[in-house]
Amino acid sequence: MINTKEDYLQYIELDRRSRHEMRKRPRIFKDEEWKFQRLLRKVEYYSNVKRSLFSKIYLMLLKYKFYKLQLKLGIFISINVFDSGLHIVHGGGIRVNNLSRVGKNCVIYHGVTIGSTRGEEHMPNLGNNIVICTGAKIFGDVKLADNIAVGANTVVTKSFLESGITIAGIPAKKINNKGVDGLITT
Repeated sequence: MINTKEDYLQYIELDRRSRHEMRKRPRIFKDEEWKFQRLLRKVEYYSNVKRSLFSKIYLMLLKYKFYKLQLKLGIFISINVFDSGLHIVHGGGIRVNNLSRVGKNCVIYHGVTIGSTRGEEHMPNLGNNIVICTGAKIFGDVKLADNIAVGANTVVTKSFLESGITIAGIPAKKINNKGVDGLITT
């Protein structure tokens, strides 16, 4: 969670590195997912840290801009869900419940849903270095260990506490011990 300006700057930098970007800032007419990530981090910073009247007014403007970008890209991620190193590969159809928690260095593709099936008390909690491929769904009181790759169109409804595995299928099951090897570089 972003608690200081240093945290905010570190999150921005780690998100940039996770995308393997050489530029410091997104291009004007491209990099929409990167722009979304940067705005997400800015809203988190102003929501968590800034308390002055001017900051609260600026936060309302940022939230409006964030909402419009969510609608445009089809990415609905609440603040303070993802730790540093987030990489949204493609926008479109991404929905993440605001009470879910995802660790560092998460790579997420389009069509992913992370949410609840039984109310707010049962939310997914994902570890560090997770890759969530296209169309994956993660529902309920699910815990995923570190270094897990979730295959395309997988439906995860139970926890996987073994680190460094790949899961796939409907319902999800372990398919190998490769995990995110070669998929995430930190």
